[in-house]
Amino acid sequence: MSGPRTYQLHIRLDRNTTIQVGALGRYRFPAGDYIYTGSARRNIEARVQRHYRDTKKLHWHIDYLLHSPAASIVEVKLSAEPECWLNQSTEGDIPVPGFGASDCHNGCRSHLKRIACPKKVCTD
Repeated sequence: MSGPRTYQLHIRLDRNTTIQVGALGRYRFPAGDYIYTGSARRNIEARVQRHYRDTKKLHWHIDYLLHSPAASIVEVKLSAEPECWLNQSTEGDIPVPGFGASDCHNGCRSHLKRIACPKKVCTD
């Protein structure tokens, strides 16, 4: 398969917020910047567009985070790199163990990472 299959969402929380993340439980998310790494076997554009929708069934862990009024998607990057490789090569702290990684068999502790905000994105 050629073309992008993996994506990263740069998400900004503009304030501290506590979110029930499906069956994972309730977590406090500090205000700041996060990277979520996901993939789609087909139609990656539709998957990414789904993340922008306000009205949707909360199914994946990321849906619960993005449903918060404090959350906004700052940037989306598409990649042909494998999901777990891209995730593991992204620096950051793990705010919620298992987030987005319940079906991961490559040792990822989470597919959501809290990052230091890149200057080019965070300086407005």
